[in-house]
Amino acid sequence: MHIDGVDYWRCETCQATYLDPAARPSHERELAEYQLHNNDVADAGYRNFLAKVATPLLARLAPAQSGLDFGCGPGALLAGMLREAGHTMAVYDPFFSPDTSVLHTQYDFITCTEVAEHFHRPADEFRRLDAMLKPGGWLAIMTCFQTDDARFANWHYRRDPTHVVFYRAATLQYLAKQYGWECEIPCTNVALMKKSSG
Repeated sequence: MHIDGVDYWRCETCQATYLDPAARPSHERELAEYQLHNNDVADAGYRNFLAKVATPLLARLAPAQSGLDFGCGPGALLAGMLREAGHTMAVYDPFFSPDTSVLHTQYDFITCTEVAEHFHRPADEFRRLDAMLKPGGWLAIMTCFQTDDARFANWHYRRDPTHVVFYRAATLQYLAKQYGWECEIPCTNVALMKKSSG
């Protein structure tokens, strides 16, 4: 698809749609765009938005688990919500919490909310997430699922210049199958992946 002067491609295997790599934003442009986002930790609406992933994840976690909020953003509100529920949280964000030491351990669960659509190399990132998950651990992903192609050009999610890859529910189900994860979709735009205990 050619839209607004740039090309988008479709992976016929997993059904992901992705921006031509030549059109990906620079590090500086990404940061400038993120700094425009309103992720106020005191905003009840933002908290309710994150509850879409936190609530079903918490229902599946044993008490006092260790977690990583991968791509936590400037406020790390989700990590705070999960700490309130009794879990130990580490945070990582390449722009706002760039301590890579947290990427060299394993966790009972990892959250990845409004992050996967920014992955310039999704296969590499999902391999890294899998390596950081303990056997039996959960990966919680929230991203706006793409629906039909007819609406793609005018879709608000595509218009964000930092969004470079778009997933369908089928994409995440395919991905789970590749890693031997169980995949649940408890609500629109949320996928919970459970790593095999074996």
